[in-house]
Amino acid sequence: MTQPRVVEPRLVVDFDRLLTMAGADLGATDWLEISQERVNLFADATDDRQWIHIDPERAKEGPFGAPIAHGFLTLSLLIPFWGELFDVEGVTTKVNYGLDRVRFTSPVKVGSRVRMLGQIAEVTEVKGGAQIKVNATIEIEGQERPAVVAEFLARFYK
Repeated sequence: MTQPRVVEPRLVVDFDRLLTMAGADLGATDWLEISQERVNLFADATDDRQWIHIDPERAKEGPFGAPIAHGFLTLSLLIPFWGELFDVEGVTTKVNYGLDRVRFTSPVKVGSRVRMLGQIAEVTEVKGGAQIKVNATIEIEGQERPAVVAEFLARFYK
């Protein structure tokens, strides 16, 4: 079984600095290979066992020439990738507040490597804390079109 990734965030800031970070480019995460094992585990967890994801032999004859990751599997990587890029100290609570916009722009073939690019688009003060909107792009190594483009919302409470 694949070992979990253990990474430290590349940028850690305090709450006051967070309030000034609109427009900040957070860079890119390390690459992560999408294995058939990961795809199969996601299929089991979500009961989405469509052949295009879990049957490599049949998928070779399908529209992409190989099995592909579920779009929601690729999207779910936003959370561990986010933890690799950024964190805020001096807060009591950190909340994944949701998504404003998500597009699955290109399929991720099993065996491909993906990574996330992040930019803090907006910082808004909310009662007891701050909300940020992150422009997140999950790209596929060697491909022009990204796999996922999303606007991710996170809240940090003091």
